[in-house]
Amino acid sequence: MAAPEWHEPRSLEEALSLRAEHGEEATLVAGGSFLGIVMNQRLFSPTMLVALRGIPELDFIEADEDLLRLGAMTTHRAVERSPVVREGWPSLAYTFSVVASPRVRNQATVGGVVADADYASDPPAMLAALGARVVARSVRGEREIPMQDFVLGHYETALGEDEMVTEVRIPRSGGRSVYRKFRSRSGEDRPCVSAAAARDGGLRVVVGAVAGRPQYFPEICELARGETMSGGLAAEIGRRYADAIEPLSDARGSARYRRRVIAVEVRRALEDLYDG
Repeated sequence: MAAPEWHEPRSLEEALSLRAEHGEEATLVAGGSFLGIVMNQRLFSPTMLVALRGIPELDFIEADEDLLRLGAMTTHRAVERSPVVREGWPSLAYTFSVVASPRVRNQATVGGVVADADYASDPPAMLAALGARVVARSVRGEREIPMQDFVLGHYETALGEDEMVTEVRIPRSGGRSVYRKFRSRSGEDRPCVSAAAARDGGLRVVVGAVAGRPQYFPEICELARGETMSGGLAAEIGRRYADAIEPLSDARGSARYRRRVIAVEVRRALEDLYDG
């Protein structure tokens, strides 16, 4: 098998031009942690690789009074350790801190974990709960896509063939948010079930690692509107999420097992959210 053609653009414009010319054939390489796995397992054989490591304008963490901006090439470790993120978005810093191991977090990037759309990744559920928006750029311009709408299914996103993720924008919230990760195997494993919850006026609960995309049911979250969060209400919302989701089965747990865990983790996430 021939080695893939290698490109290492030095500017965002050069990378976008390659995407415009070659479309999805131009496979983008950010940290490479996920791509390396699927290539080594011969699950994916790209013909062209476009490395983004030489584009410094994609590596940044910036915040103002309204918004946190994370560049696509910002590593998980940088998000985890950033004083700006820890102070203004502590649940997000925590979420990135529980991904795999420090070695992986030093390599994996924000843009990569979003664009890979791997159902068993930690950050997407938390980003969706926080109302994050993904910035997609092409030579045609820029658009923002809500995180909840960005992931369409396992390894499938709303990106156009000529687009690439350049940053993720997370609004500043005056409310609280929490992230829970249930592992069924080792401490560095991916989640069997994750539950992210945020409240700022309304309630958003997003369950991850159980289906092709993060699971959010606004009609169930509406049960909390105007109500005091009690143990009974938290359990009811957990049960309804478990009933609404069609979980998958994998090495971390069967669909039946996941359904039971969903009810428990959503309840616990709500207890954590309202007890704080």
